[in-house]
Amino acid sequence: MPEISEITRVVHYINRYLAGKVIKNVVANEDAIVFKDTTSSAFVKAMLGKKVVEAKQQGKYFWIEMDSPPHPVMHFGMTGWITFSKAPEAHYRADMAEEDDDKEEIEWPPRFMKFVFEMEDEGNNAAFTDARRLGRVRLIDVPAEQIRKVSPLKENGPDPVVDGLDEDWFKGVLNQRKKPVKALLLDQGFISGVGNWVGDEILYHARIHPEQYSNTLSKAQQKQLYESTMYVCKTACELLGDSSKFPEDWLFKYRWGKGKKGNALPNGEKIDFVKVGGRTSAYVKTRQKATGGTAVKEEARGSDEDSGEVKKSAKKRKAIKTEEDETSVKKGKRGIKPKTEDEEVKTPAKRGRKKAAKVEESQSEEEEENREEEEEEESEVEVKISRKGKSRVKEEKAVVDGSTGTPAGRRSSRLKK
Repeated sequence: MPEISEITRVVHYINRYLAGKVIKNVVANEDAIVFKDTTSSAFVKAMLGKKVVEAKQQGKYFWIEMDSPPHPVMHFGMTGWITFSKAPEAHYRADMAEEDDDKEEIEWPPRFMKFVFEMEDEGNNAAFTDARRLGRVRLIDVPAEQIRKVSPLKENGPDPVVDGLDEDWFKGVLNQRKKPVKALLLDQGFISGVGNWVGDEILYHARIHPEQYSNTLSKAQQKQLYESTMYVCKTACELLGDSSKFPEDWLFKYRWGKGKKGNALPNGEKIDFVKVGGRTSAYVKTRQKATGGTAVKEEARGSDEDSGEVKKSAKKRKAIKTEEDETSVKKGKRGIKPKTEDEEVKTPAKRGRKKAAKVEESQSEEEEENREEEEEEESEVEVKISRKGKSRVKEEKAVVDGSTGTPAGRRSSRLKK
């Protein structure tokens, strides 16, 4: 999802193409989820004929200061973006340099459009799009200088680039909070703008394990974490979130597209993945070793992994045999000939192993697809989507567990690992 550097990119292009110009027409699609505490018709009325002064940001939020209130304050959620008719390179995943003359044509109006600004200069349009409808568009009716003093911005922490971070304050928060450091970095009330990949990049450069509790960091680690936070955020924002220009030694370059053999750095060091605060975190075990208390002990997933798998396999075979024995006895009572011991164990166990492999593969693909998902889902609809997703996974596990006779809790534990 768009994080601090991608928002910087959008603000840059709004100021480049819209600032100083009048909005001659506004088109908006009715969407009671995306338009928060307002309506599409009210939004059109408020924006029509207004002059854009400039765009600003605080972390993952940004707003357009108009020549008079109200001002639109926006958040992209997971898939939101602003598309510019004159700047196809503005998309944060574009691999096109700004100086390129050969610009790709943009479909207009773009798909999943929520509103379009048509500016006074012909052909200069900007559209807010959001496929998953997790973004938010608000109207804040206060003077421009008061926008950060009202909700939703007043609840957010400082922006590392716009506001800077006081080092002593930063270290003080680390000491006061007993929370996995990755989860703390994602807390927008602590720092604005740090999302999943930025948090992983910070911890990679600081050489800190994502699960280590923040209050167990040494003074040297606290200082390194502060410096890495400032370095990653400033560098990414200076490059306007263009990943093709990120330094070659960044984890970002190698964490995506997890294959069967996993991901690795150019020198062969493996990139591992672990869930922290409900988010999939990428880290390099050989560099990011826990030196204090962690939410989940590394040893439980690391050196004892092989022996643990052997023990689990033996327990599963035993569970399968026990259930099949009971089934055979019941069938015998009804006059059905029980299967031999070899048949009872061999066939279900083999089938169970195949289904387990399929579930693990499916789980891996699902984690990959959801790696960039937003940690903050603001509306009830978002919560329902999340719950439905969890329910589907549970149902799939239940089907597999039922066909093999494996206790569901034990299978679920293995999949998470």
